[in-house]
Amino acid sequence: MTFPPRNGGDRPKRFSPRTTTPEKKPFSMRSGAPRTSQPVVAAKRALAEDGTEREGDRIAKLLARAGVGSRRDIERMIAEGRIAIQGVPLETPATIVESLKGITVDDRPVAEVEATRLFLFHKPAGFLTAARDPGGRPTIFDILPPGLPRLMPVGRLDMNTEGLLLLTNDGGLKRALELPASGVPRQYRVRAMGDVRQADLEALAMGVTIEGIRYGSIDASVDRRARADGANIWLTMRLAEGKNREVRRVCDAMGLKVSRLIRTAYGPFQLGDLPARSVEEASDGAVSELKRSLGVG
Repeated sequence: MTFPPRNGGDRPKRFSPRTTTPEKKPFSMRSGAPRTSQPVVAAKRALAEDGTEREGDRIAKLLARAGVGSRRDIERMIAEGRIAIQGVPLETPATIVESLKGITVDDRPVAEVEATRLFLFHKPAGFLTAARDPGGRPTIFDILPPGLPRLMPVGRLDMNTEGLLLLTNDGGLKRALELPASGVPRQYRVRAMGDVRQADLEALAMGVTIEGIRYGSIDASVDRRARADGANIWLTMRLAEGKNREVRRVCDAMGLKVSRLIRTAYGPFQLGDLPARSVEEASDGAVSELKRSLGVG
């Protein structure tokens, strides 16, 4: 896949990092006071729970598209009675609706669906990829620059992992980028203590099973070999599944102790020289091409 340069080749639109840490807020509230929702034209016909065909889309899909959360998040919200239509709590995510008019989340009107936007964020180590943490640990939403719309992270980087984290307002695009079946590649640079055998790298390329978990093909190469004094080595790893702590677990199985992990690419998007804590918006053309390649409407 090839994509146009970010921001159409013009100077990238970057958002400056925060200089102070604000009070923690749920990410669903980041856009401030909710706006009155506007009707959304039904894009197609959809099947209701009883199998009949009706105009509209499932509410879970529309709310995900509006950036309320992932479809799984929305299903959980419905089960908790947090989503209502005209004041009546929903009972099923299979409800068919033609628009977001009259729909509320936690008694707040849902904002109108906006054009899909995608941002590249250089996450530093020491922050959770979460909206908030019950334990009070810092999250990425504490350090995102001001002026951004309500956004959801695409996948996760664990607390001690740094590098490229994609953020979007489109729940459908988020889901498509995360699905292993989509095969979207991720690339990491790994600093670790230890030595690597060529046989281990060849095994990774074929896929390995570690503690009962099967990991797909990983293309790994050594950038710099360890010296006799036990210095660190640097590796580059490319994978497409992105299972929980996959790189760290694979390295541990090879006898490597990871001391630094940086994601340098996600799909066609590169970390490049984006400073830590900074955000850069992808161009409309790049987002459109990405959606076409993933089959996202």
